[in-house]
Amino acid sequence: MTSKAYRLVILSLYVAMALILSYIESLIPLPLPIPGAKIGLPNIITLVSLLTLGWPLTLLVVIARIFLSGFLFGGFSIVYSLGGGLLSLLVMSLLLHFFKDKISIILVSVFGAISHNLGQVIVAAIVVQTTSLLLYFLFLMVLAIPTGIFIGVTARELMRLLGKTTIFSKLNLPQKK
Repeated sequence: MTSKAYRLVILSLYVAMALILSYIESLIPLPLPIPGAKIGLPNIITLVSLLTLGWPLTLLVVIARIFLSGFLFGGFSIVYSLGGGLLSLLVMSLLLHFFKDKISIILVSVFGAISHNLGQVIVAAIVVQTTSLLLYFLFLMVLAIPTGIFIGVTARELMRLLGKTTIFSKLNLPQKK
């Protein structure tokens, strides 16, 4: 199998796994009745994809997951998810590009969670045409820190376990020691 075909297989697996995690997340009741608050389980796959495939292909993973999960599990949330997902991907990509060896995946995840919430609140403020929703972001930011830590730790451990396999050998990635 060529490297391009192998990347397509991995890309497809990432979309499928993120979609499954979206579904699982939709079944988890949160103890706090906070509109829009979620754990962010699909972001585990976003981080792993970002680290293994880079941002252009991860953009495809994020967009495909958002549209597919939106159509399957709830339509109007697509707009909010796109705002959050794209801003989060941008922030995490920039952090990994400029600080790859100086920043942990956990910190990248926390910044990703915070920017995801910010993106969603910005879209909501545009939709309802009020900036008072930006205060809601401060509350969501407090929730984003522990969920970002959880997602980051999980993604780090998944990368550690996947690093013990040969699954990424055909992707021509630089090997870490």
